[in-house]
Amino acid sequence: MSKTNAPEEATEQEASAQLSTAPQEDRTPNTATFGVVAWARWFWRQLTSMRVALILLFLLSLAAIPGSLIPQSGTDQMKVDAFKKAHDVLGPAYDKLGLFHVYSSVWFSAIYILLFVSLIGCIIPRTWQFVGQLRGRPPGAPKRLDRMPAYATWRTETGADEVRDAALTMLKKRRYRAHVSGSAVAAEKGYLREVGNLVFHISLIVMLVGFATGQLFKSDGTKLVLEGDGFANTLSQYDDFSSGNLFDQDTGLEPFSFTLKDFTGTYERSGPNKGTARTYKADVVYSEGADGKEKKATIKVNEPLKINGTKIFLSGHGYAPVVTVRDGKGNIVSDHTPVPLLPIDSNQTSTGAVKIMDGYRDKDGKKEQLGFNAFFVPTFAGSGKGDMFSQFPALDFPVLALSAYHGSLGVDSGLPQNVYQLDTTNMKQFKDSKGDLLKKRLLPGETMKLPNGAGSITFEKGVQEWATFEIAKQPGTDWALIGAIGAIAGLVGSLFIQRRRVWVRATTGDDGVTVVEMAGLGRSESAKLPEELGALVDKVHAHAPSAPDPSEDSADSENSETTAVPAAEGAEK
Repeated sequence: MSKTNAPEEATEQEASAQLSTAPQEDRTPNTATFGVVAWARWFWRQLTSMRVALILLFLLSLAAIPGSLIPQSGTDQMKVDAFKKAHDVLGPAYDKLGLFHVYSSVWFSAIYILLFVSLIGCIIPRTWQFVGQLRGRPPGAPKRLDRMPAYATWRTETGADEVRDAALTMLKKRRYRAHVSGSAVAAEKGYLREVGNLVFHISLIVMLVGFATGQLFKSDGTKLVLEGDGFANTLSQYDDFSSGNLFDQDTGLEPFSFTLKDFTGTYERSGPNKGTARTYKADVVYSEGADGKEKKATIKVNEPLKINGTKIFLSGHGYAPVVTVRDGKGNIVSDHTPVPLLPIDSNQTSTGAVKIMDGYRDKDGKKEQLGFNAFFVPTFAGSGKGDMFSQFPALDFPVLALSAYHGSLGVDSGLPQNVYQLDTTNMKQFKDSKGDLLKKRLLPGETMKLPNGAGSITFEKGVQEWATFEIAKQPGTDWALIGAIGAIAGLVGSLFIQRRRVWVRATTGDDGVTVVEMAGLGRSESAKLPEELGALVDKVHAHAPSAPDPSEDSADSENSETTAVPAAEGAEK
């Protein structure tokens, strides 16, 4: 084998360099230039390292756990207040640590921002380095190809230039980036691995930006709507409402309105799925803007109505018994008023309260307020057949159970109050003839009379239905989805694509016979690299078959078949 010029050859370090764009990490600052600049450079390199990025990602997932376990002020302030009231020690401690507003706390934001900086600081130099690699050429062959993980060699009578040309053509057909460098062909493949790494990191940033945008600018509220009633997308119309820290209530709510025309719910009547909903939909008429044209739509579970980025979900359903209340003189105080009750089981057993706040006077003309604890079952089992729990979610045998109170409902105290619960602190019980709390089960059309001529309450024959809607707007979800898909695709590429290099050297020896050497090098050891090199050896060997071994006898050499020298160090053919 003839010698080649030194500039045409590469060292083993040069040959294996830049198989990855991962930045090198400095574990300690340069003591020779010890100072603020050195420490800042060292801190920056640590922050932008992959190890620190993974640690920050893990810390972010840990920091999100309290947000799902502890009530959050931005989601349900009433639960937060109840938690503080029930826990004298934990409540103030959680408040100081910001655990009631995790996602807007200083420590969560710090982790989030550091993760952003780490990923961006990692991506920019890696991208620049990778672009430089794409613009450059694969490094030349090292001097000692036999030191590579996969290696093969043989002697051939084919000319060295012809061998290199054949190898160059073959490698390019197999989508290698290849060129002739001195006496060897240098080729490289698997750049999609680094593309996958960069796509993964960029997708993480896109996903984090999407999540952050959604948390900062989101709005989410619920509204219970009776059949025939409507909703306008203004803050005062919501039953409860929460939003992100940067949400603008003046401009963030899309102008639209809708009316619930009809709710349809049908259920399985028999079999193991008895009571399971077969039809569950809300027919609405909606309009966009202040003077928009009315349009019809049907909202189903997981099939929301979408209006300019706002989604209207059907989230619940229940019944509203219609009642009429009369005072002590027989005057109607509340006429055919539907009272929405909240279901407590899958068969629509419902509870709530009937509150008469204004207009009631007893038989003596004294102003008071009335309150009734209400318990409703759409399908009653019948007297003596167990507790008062519904047997089926449809209106087969509706029964309304009431217990009566009078006094002050406490609505004038200024404190928030649950409309579905009756506060009896400042109320007195109506007594029956036995001196017990007055309570009665009513069928549609029946009336419960209050004692001493205090009035009455009638369960009217009509039972209305209601539906609850969740009106949500969360920008950035599409970007978060795109980022998640991109991260998975990039991770798959970085895990299953191997970046590898191949060299084919052909030199003419002193005896005029060409010596062919082929070697492969990958970023990590893999059984596929020797297999791939073996396949390449077969292709090159087909153009440059092995020459006869001069050490054999001439008679034997005439009868022997020409074979290639076996591939060394695991290179299979």
